[in-house]
Amino acid sequence: METSPIPVLTVQTAPFDDQRPGTNGLRRKTSVFEGKKNYLQNYIQSLLSSIDLRDRQGCTMVVGSDGRYFSRAATEVIVQMAAANGIGRLVIGHNGLLSTPAVSCIIRKIKAIGGIILTASHNPGGPGGDFGIKFNVANGGPSSDTVMERICQVSRTLEEYAICPDLRIDLSRLGRQEFDLENKFKPFRVEIVDSVEVYLQLLKNIFDFTAIKSLLTGPDQLKIHIDAMSGVMGPYVRRILCDELGAPANCAVNCVPLEDFGGRPPEPNLIYATSLVEAMKGGDFGFGAAFDADGDRYMILGENGFFVNPSDSVAIMAANLSSIPYFRQLGVKGFARSMATSTALDRVAKAMKLALYETPTGWRYFGNLMDSGRCSLCGEESFGTGSDHIREKDGLWSVLMWLSIMAARKQGVEQIVKEHWAKFGRNYFCRFDYEGLDPRAAFYLMRDLESVLTDKAFTSQKFAVGDHIYSVERADNFEYIDPVDGTVARNQGLRIVFTDASRLVFRMSGSGGGTGATIRIYAENYERDPERHNRETQVVLGPLIAIALKISNVHERTGRRGPNVIT
Repeated sequence: METSPIPVLTVQTAPFDDQRPGTNGLRRKTSVFEGKKNYLQNYIQSLLSSIDLRDRQGCTMVVGSDGRYFSRAATEVIVQMAAANGIGRLVIGHNGLLSTPAVSCIIRKIKAIGGIILTASHNPGGPGGDFGIKFNVANGGPSSDTVMERICQVSRTLEEYAICPDLRIDLSRLGRQEFDLENKFKPFRVEIVDSVEVYLQLLKNIFDFTAIKSLLTGPDQLKIHIDAMSGVMGPYVRRILCDELGAPANCAVNCVPLEDFGGRPPEPNLIYATSLVEAMKGGDFGFGAAFDADGDRYMILGENGFFVNPSDSVAIMAANLSSIPYFRQLGVKGFARSMATSTALDRVAKAMKLALYETPTGWRYFGNLMDSGRCSLCGEESFGTGSDHIREKDGLWSVLMWLSIMAARKQGVEQIVKEHWAKFGRNYFCRFDYEGLDPRAAFYLMRDLESVLTDKAFTSQKFAVGDHIYSVERADNFEYIDPVDGTVARNQGLRIVFTDASRLVFRMSGSGGGTGATIRIYAENYERDPERHNRETQVVLGPLIAIALKISNVHERTGRRGPNVIT
């Protein structure tokens, strides 16, 4: 019996005034998306309408999620609205799951117009947690400021959205599903694809899988411990590290994606990945790693819990790119880091006589550099590293980079890091996060601090803390001019550079869940002397932190006694 076409409905709505996407898309408490009538539908319509109608009709888009609570319901709404808005084909991960790197990979592979990723990254999940919607564009990378502004403008005047409420898909069934819609000449197509396969094939073209497998299975087998933190990375870890590369199944823990990530924030750092830290401190494993919910961030630990700072990690990768077939074949064009990330990468770039680009925080700024052939490797201090193989930071790629370097050098994590410090010097680095601040208090704090730093008299300031004297060399509000298209990004963070190359950076973060403001303070101290490379980070940076607290008055002005998080 012939089924009748699925109706396309137009539903009246009213705009919301808080749907401007931030650094990583639109993030809010899950209850906002789930409980506010039409909040989700309005944002999806704004996103779809921001794409030119001629480009949208019949195009292909990718959809994936990190598996957090509300993802399945949101995916169903996205499918229904994509169909009603003229999208021709959706490619969706099995059971709705796709890591952020895999979405970027698939967008580029199939030449999709873009992709929608349902994730709030390392933020908590569950009904009381956070939810997010991120739109990646045709190069596979995050939306530019221009695209985000378009979405915001549409959201402010939106009066209706289009949807096919009777359209139902089965996310658990691999393969193609087709639907006839009213007033549409071509059927709407949904393809449910293996979440791992396309991404796995890309990694096989980058790394020497045989060398890594020998490291993990040979006579001197490296014992590894991997924590997927109950996010999307479980299937990727099992398939790639265990099935393909031979690591034993019991090396991987928390590999079943859970809607609330097991009740803990899926954040790969020393505070939240405590089970990994404890396992590594036991000395039974030579390499440990954890991933965040959507798989773009990672943490590396060596034997006995030796911690690799993310700023050091990208610098060490840069210094060892000759270990990787991909870079041996394509060459190395240049490096990039966010302004807040330590300058360890700069020293490698200088030694290799390669360009180093300093960008604002946000992976989208690296995309232009990579698309124009200027950059091969980039990283941020917030546990994210990647290369021009995709246009996102990539946690599992980073782990395979480390395993490849270990296989080539036949050394452990700690030895590799300490030899790097001996050659290039050590950049002591830490970050203080003050979260959930009153937005007005945070705004005025940063405004007043900028007035202090940009006063001409400040550049002649000297700060004495104990037996340390720090002389200001320069201070500014970081501004970035894109070398590719000339666009300017202003107000990207306040920074103080001292004459001994130490730095302080103050930033308002744009990646929270909408519950207050976050101010981050970064401190960095460069040490050339190898005899002074094994000191405690907080002891070395204590004087700089004291200066930061004094000139910002952050505790007095926020009522806080200290930061929420130190990394």
